[in-house]
Amino acid sequence: MTIKEIFDSMSYGPAPESNAEAMAWLEQHGRRFGHWIDGRFTAPEAVFETRNPATGAVLAEVSQGSSETVDQAVAAAARAFPKWSRTPGHERAKVLYALARLVQKHARLLAVLETMDNGKPIRESRDIDLPLVARHFYYHAGLAQLMAAEQPGMQPLGVCGQVIPWNFPLLMLAWKIAPALAAGNTVVLKPAEYTPLTALLFAELSREAGLPKGVLNIVTGDGETGAALVAHPGVAKVAFTGSTEVGKRIRQATAGQGKALTLELGGKSPYIVFDDADLDSAVEGLVDAIWFNQGQVCCAGSRLLVQEGIAERFHAKLKRRMDGLRIGDPLDKAIDIGAIVDPIQLRTISAMVDASEGEVYRAATPLPQGCFYPPTLITGLSPAAPLMQEEIFGPVLVSMTFRTPAEAVELANNTRFGLAASVWSENINLALDIAPKLRAGVVWVNGTNMFDAAAGFGGVRESGYGREGGWEGLAAYLKPAAKPRPLKAIPAIPAPRDPQVSGLDRTAKLYIGGKQARPDGGQSRAIWSPKGRLLGHIGLSNRKDLRNAVEAAHAAKSWSRSTAHSRAQILYYIAENLSARATEFAARLQEMTGKPGTSEVEASINRLFTYAAWADKYEGAAKPVPMRGLALALHEPVGVIGILCPDEAPLLGLISLMAPAIAMGNRVVLAASEPFPLAASDFYQVLETSDLPGGVVNILTGAHADLAKPMAGHADIDAVWSFGPTSPALIEHESAGNLKRVWAPGTAVDWAAEPDARSYLAQSTSVKTIWMPYGE
Repeated sequence: MTIKEIFDSMSYGPAPESNAEAMAWLEQHGRRFGHWIDGRFTAPEAVFETRNPATGAVLAEVSQGSSETVDQAVAAAARAFPKWSRTPGHERAKVLYALARLVQKHARLLAVLETMDNGKPIRESRDIDLPLVARHFYYHAGLAQLMAAEQPGMQPLGVCGQVIPWNFPLLMLAWKIAPALAAGNTVVLKPAEYTPLTALLFAELSREAGLPKGVLNIVTGDGETGAALVAHPGVAKVAFTGSTEVGKRIRQATAGQGKALTLELGGKSPYIVFDDADLDSAVEGLVDAIWFNQGQVCCAGSRLLVQEGIAERFHAKLKRRMDGLRIGDPLDKAIDIGAIVDPIQLRTISAMVDASEGEVYRAATPLPQGCFYPPTLITGLSPAAPLMQEEIFGPVLVSMTFRTPAEAVELANNTRFGLAASVWSENINLALDIAPKLRAGVVWVNGTNMFDAAAGFGGVRESGYGREGGWEGLAAYLKPAAKPRPLKAIPAIPAPRDPQVSGLDRTAKLYIGGKQARPDGGQSRAIWSPKGRLLGHIGLSNRKDLRNAVEAAHAAKSWSRSTAHSRAQILYYIAENLSARATEFAARLQEMTGKPGTSEVEASINRLFTYAAWADKYEGAAKPVPMRGLALALHEPVGVIGILCPDEAPLLGLISLMAPAIAMGNRVVLAASEPFPLAASDFYQVLETSDLPGGVVNILTGAHADLAKPMAGHADIDAVWSFGPTSPALIEHESAGNLKRVWAPGTAVDWAAEPDARSYLAQSTSVKTIWMPYGE
């Protein structure tokens, strides 16, 4: 081609990156790898091939980990844990700093090997993934240095089992390993079956950083290896990034084992373009949102929502840009889109698109032979169409239109996922009005795919829970240092042989939607004092009562939009009204429990004041990310929280859980203390006179055993807290249906002691990170 022809076509010539160094490393190991356990490679076992998806060529043979292999790795991590957990933060920081420097020193080797194993363009591996990997180790070196001062009373969890996907093999490794090591944990990590090589190279490099033997272990293999790691009794924490379906199975498999769990799962992220957006910028952003890494990104902007008046023009611009995208050899620095990770994934993408009823547009760009798929746009789908709801995990964009901002929010939130979203508008007022309304853990304004170690990343709903990055990510690898006490069930006082009955019959009703309600089943239970006196009857709640309470809670969603100041005033008012009836409540508590109730009532009033004070003081943060812009970490309410209240503190336990939840804007369904429920049924009389909107607090009475399972399984409950005697295993297992957050410590709480308010507030909120770049 002549120079004139090049200038006429403006086409790129080939610019291949050499793979010689990566091939030399593979040859150095004979292209056969064992696992990395206790600071060395084991002998290869039951090997399988890992291939270059762009060429189909075999890169190496790696080992299929067995349950025995997992035992060895966990044992090595357990042996290393005591010394590493006691290593001063400064010493851990030095190791993490050294890991960051080693990533930078070997960046070219790591980037090329990543591209060969995964199929992503070398420009992405080199310019995006590797700098972020180094950044995570630098950032967490700082957290390790500061942890003792900033996180007093906290300690590492133990051995962390981590399972990562194939779309960002090395970056996901950094996201998992860096906070775990910074906190003082040891790690057994299983990389994806398709892409294990950079994890093995990183492990080998870790020796040069001075990482002690056994602190980091890498076990390769398929899903069976991951399942063995997740289920291992020696693992204290499971961190998983992958599909929602596997995340649900992990939640069920770990139920009742006492393991900490974070899940970063799938997404179907909306990309919203308003009619005042800079359309050319929005098109470029969309290219990055959906065709970055061949669309194999959990937070990919795979659902385009474009305002009706500009839809035709926007689609035309987008198609022209699609036709200009270059597909080819991932090691060629001049290409835009690389290879799909594996033929199996390619067949999955093809089958989903072929089954679509929409109008399919495939980019008019040359497609190489092999594991490649063209950029694709599908229009004309309904909101309920499978491709509008299900994750394709490929270079496929689905699009629909909207008319008003309210409709855009409704369509954007019409999904079971909640990982990320993008909003494009030159009207900053509109953008900042829309961003908080989107059910997503991350929202990008006039941008997409912005990540940093300082800014928490993670989802809500069926995109999982937990955050990676920032102090909030480190918290997932820590636990209180205080030794837990066992929780003991308290039986209800049985009917006496010689009952004392006086006065008029009194049957306490349920409290649903701001009104007293009779139980659906029409059943009640007598409540007796320790001295044999009949104190009254309470209704026995059933599934329908729970359903009604959840519906009432959802109808009170305006509470989540109310100002923190307003919520604080109402909490103070509740405390005022409880104080006016303090003598009556103290007497009621003494009647039920046989113990003086004055101190419990006083502590309850104090607790209401505490969370009223926190309502407008639990602040977010502007994260110091390396860009011209802001990354705002905001605390959002979780939504509707079902709470199984403790038996032993019938008033104080209920208020200690209710108050932080509603202070942060949640609505709650409370299952009152089972043996001593009358304090709760008296308390709703206080709520009725305290300006609390109906449905914000709903109170059910009866057997926790009848309410726990339907509460944990309810698809419209966003979180369950269990502080009663119900088995955490039951709650955690049933919660997998919609991956609701679970807080079920299974240990006793000293409710009279001053609480660690921040821990309750953290359970009451999720962190939403809103990215707002600025400048011309």
